[in-house]
Amino acid sequence: MGRWDRILIALFLAVILIPGGGLLFGVEDEGVRGENRTLVSAPAIHADVAALRALPDAFSRYVEDRFALRSWLVRTQADLRFRLLGVSPSPDVVVGRDGWYFYAGDGAIEDYTSAEPMSAEDLEVWRQTLQDTQDWLAAQGIAYLFVVAPDKHAVYPEMMPRSIHRLREEWRTDELVRYLRQRSTVNVLDLRPALIEAKARERIYQRTDTHWNDRGAIVAYQQVVGALGAAAGLQAFGLEALPRSAYRDTERRVPGLDLAAMMGLEDRVLEDDLALIPLQSRRARVVEPEAPEPHGVEARLATEIEDLRLPRAVFFRDSFASSLVPFLSEHFSRALYLWEYDLDPEVIAQERPNVVVQEYVGRRFGTLLPYNAVAGRLKPAPTTTP
Repeated sequence: MGRWDRILIALFLAVILIPGGGLLFGVEDEGVRGENRTLVSAPAIHADVAALRALPDAFSRYVEDRFALRSWLVRTQADLRFRLLGVSPSPDVVVGRDGWYFYAGDGAIEDYTSAEPMSAEDLEVWRQTLQDTQDWLAAQGIAYLFVVAPDKHAVYPEMMPRSIHRLREEWRTDELVRYLRQRSTVNVLDLRPALIEAKARERIYQRTDTHWNDRGAIVAYQQVVGALGAAAGLQAFGLEALPRSAYRDTERRVPGLDLAAMMGLEDRVLEDDLALIPLQSRRARVVEPEAPEPHGVEARLATEIEDLRLPRAVFFRDSFASSLVPFLSEHFSRALYLWEYDLDPEVIAQERPNVVVQEYVGRRFGTLLPYNAVAGRLKPAPTTTP
């Protein structure tokens, strides 16, 4: 047997034995950040027939998730596909132009191509649900605002890859907003015009993330507070958004954000994060949960300011509102942020807010219909206290 034959055999044995051997000696892989799931734990062994029969499959799933060097192998193949072939290693990420990346899940590509308009039936479900919600809240003296947060592909369509074409000029958001404005009294705020205007001055979305950066978030925040300040029932509070001059611009190079993580390339595809730092200390403090995640991604998050002259608010929202939390919270004695879309009447009864905001990202108009939580309710929640 020649020298190279022995080397090949040794390499072959190493490839076979190291992943399993490492696991055998307690070297468990902790997973890839972009997987966004809990890896399988070691199966428990029970002395009963059903458990013993299930043990081989459970052990196989454990080994597949935890074998040594798994993360390195996943990240290496992702890097090779990205660097050599120029394609995204994740089906949920689209590689755009000039270092831009776009989310492809949750109907985002269908929203971008706009192949099919919203049906008359779906438009009416949205109108009826939002109108019922606003009317039910108004009967209790609670203001209401429906906010549309645009996907990155709606603000920067020119950065999408040339291989993906829009089939219609009109967006589903256009159809819904127009329908609401023509056939309802729903207080609706479409953030696209303000954001598209702002992008002419500076970059307002992250290149490696689904969402806007701080400089886009402050534009959205100012629009929301402006709409709330003009809303019936809130004018007495004198809500007025802080100006851009209340913040200091910063820029720093950071690891790639959520889209880079989905590809397993967050340490290879970096982000120039355009952040804003407040010049004065924030008044609002987080009271729920006790140890909040620093980026506002909690399913339930509440902030308070010790000033009962300020209004109370409940926000039903998605991930786009996470970066709005520090801005918006400065205007409310208590603000509750729930990571869910549909109104919860029990929460309204508990919180007794002065205003309720529902925020949806635009791509959702093609993937879900709202639940009418107030249809058929016989009486409103307890009267709001200022």
